[in-house]
Amino acid sequence: MRSRYTAYALRRPEHLLRTWHPSTRPEDLVLDRGWVWEGLEVVGREGGQVDDDEGVVEFRARWRQDPNPAAGIPRLATRYPTSGVMNERSLFRRRGGRWMYLSADDVPAPDSGPTRVHA
Repeated sequence: MRSRYTAYALRRPEHLLRTWHPSTRPEDLVLDRGWVWEGLEVVGREGGQVDDDEGVVEFRARWRQDPNPAAGIPRLATRYPTSGVMNERSLFRRRGGRWMYLSADDVPAPDSGPTRVHA
């Protein structure tokens, strides 16, 4: 889970694809350069122990819109927030001894902006 957050923050799609379960993995992944990930808080977990084949991690990831025009992404219209928190419950499944990201559900959080920036 933490390595996937780091891959988003460092814009490393190859790691994200490598840790994505084949049954739900996209063929390609382009990460939006307009977002800066600023912090991760793991809120809870279910399963995911040594003898488990599945586990759920609930987390909050803080983000802000990159104000740098060199990022190549135009700023969003002012009606959208320029920072927020993504709240998510991610399902992981063990495959070949490795944990793979399978899917996610948004977790609503009042007054925190959009709950999802991208899949």
